[in-house]
Amino acid sequence: MPLFKISGSSLAPIKINAFKKEKDFQFITEKNLEVLFGLKFVCSEFQVGNFRLDTVGFDEETNSFVIIEYKKDQSFSIIDQGFAYLALMLNHKPDFVLKYNESIGTSSIKKDFDWSQSKIMFLSPSFTTYQIEALNFKDLPIELWEAHLYANDTLHYEKIKAQGATASLNIISSKNKVLEKVSTEIKVFTEDNLLDEAEQEVRDAYKLIKNIVYQANPDVEEKIMKTMVCFYAGGKGLMWLQPNKKSVTIYLRKSKYIDKDGQAIPAGWGGYPALCLQTNEIDHVFIRKLIEQANNSK
Repeated sequence: MPLFKISGSSLAPIKINAFKKEKDFQFITEKNLEVLFGLKFVCSEFQVGNFRLDTVGFDEETNSFVIIEYKKDQSFSIIDQGFAYLALMLNHKPDFVLKYNESIGTSSIKKDFDWSQSKIMFLSPSFTTYQIEALNFKDLPIELWEAHLYANDTLHYEKIKAQGATASLNIISSKNKVLEKVSTEIKVFTEDNLLDEAEQEVRDAYKLIKNIVYQANPDVEEKIMKTMVCFYAGGKGLMWLQPNKKSVTIYLRKSKYIDKDGQAIPAGWGGYPALCLQTNEIDHVFIRKLIEQANNSK
């Protein structure tokens, strides 16, 4: 569906413009990595071995690297290129650590990073049906994002979501050494992983809270990590939800919050206000109020 400009009682479609150069697309994205994807910029045009990576970012929530590639044409395999670049990273960890230290100003070493949650993102004006279908592996560390530049200087990014991804890369990785190496070291976590040891009451509470989040923020984006799921709204983390065996822990966007008893909610992981609730303490009215407070926080 195109974007429209309101003119009186009429709607006029806004024309899509193409970037004159792929570098222009890369430049504006790199300058806004944190706003767009919540990533720290590490470097551009990173030469590693025989390859040059367009952009390297860093996800502070997962403590892992993210490779970003920009595409104007559609003549590439997301599986082949994606896994080749991820394998390149795993084979050259010291190079990535060194570049990170130079960019961020730290003295980190390999073991300080979580390599298992690294991923690659392809950004393009469009993708083929075959490329989109390739997303239908539940453990694929690859994301596709469409980006459109409009005539009114509006730039829109949209993540392409896999439809009913149930197959695992394990069925094909054993036949390909590159796929096997990456699949062994890099793990894509799902809700099944998060809820694996949770009791049924916790599973129900998790689904209830998630539904409330989406009701309050229909355009929310979610990111599943090793131990929790993060919900993003307005380009920033809104709520982090961690299901445990017998309880649910909620972390909120940094601000001041009040619990049911009128007490201030203390800070927990990463300095985010944290609330650990037993399943019988979860009240949808209270959860909605927390989300509203988070929405209104800066």
